[in-house]
Amino acid sequence: MNPKIEELLHGIRTMEAELEVQMALARAELHVRIEDGKIEFDKAVLKRHREMKTRLLRYIVGARPLIALTAPLIYLLIVPFVLLDVFVTIYQAVCFPVYGIPKVKRRDYMVFDRRYLAYLNVLEKLNCAYCSYGNGLIGYVREIASRTEQFWCPIKHARKLVGAHPHYREFVEFGDAEAYREEVAKVAERLCEQGKP
Repeated sequence: MNPKIEELLHGIRTMEAELEVQMALARAELHVRIEDGKIEFDKAVLKRHREMKTRLLRYIVGARPLIALTAPLIYLLIVPFVLLDVFVTIYQAVCFPVYGIPKVKRRDYMVFDRRYLAYLNVLEKLNCAYCSYGNGLIGYVREIASRTEQFWCPIKHARKLVGAHPHYREFVEFGDAEAYREEVAKVAERLCEQGKP
């Protein structure tokens, strides 16, 4: 890989780590604690959150009519989401061991912690759970697809790719046949090594 690109990637990883630190500090300012996987708020904060909750009936009555009319379309997506979830999970369970690719942990992508927010009513919590599932599922599927791509065809595109997955950075340059022949096995090998103790 180009030394300048490696240097930039190192800088990006450093900045991402710093961003995580700053987000943790921001959570601390809101008096949110995560201890042993349990989310807790200070009692005064929790009391204020409960005071700010919009009652369910007021929330429903206050909804714009077009939003209420489109809600069934949103919730209908649960069918293809669940089918995608099942098929991709089966694909990974069957194929990844054969290829030697480390499996993606589904639980890392399915985060349902917004239910602890006392300022949300039951419908808002349901909506949040639905969005958490949909976005978590897409992240899970994307990681499985990106590992598959890294194993089978780690070549960058000629055109700029919007929202490239993290593995894409390691791919060989488009049109560099020599690098592809020299590096393709190494790129796949690095992926497979990630799953080994």
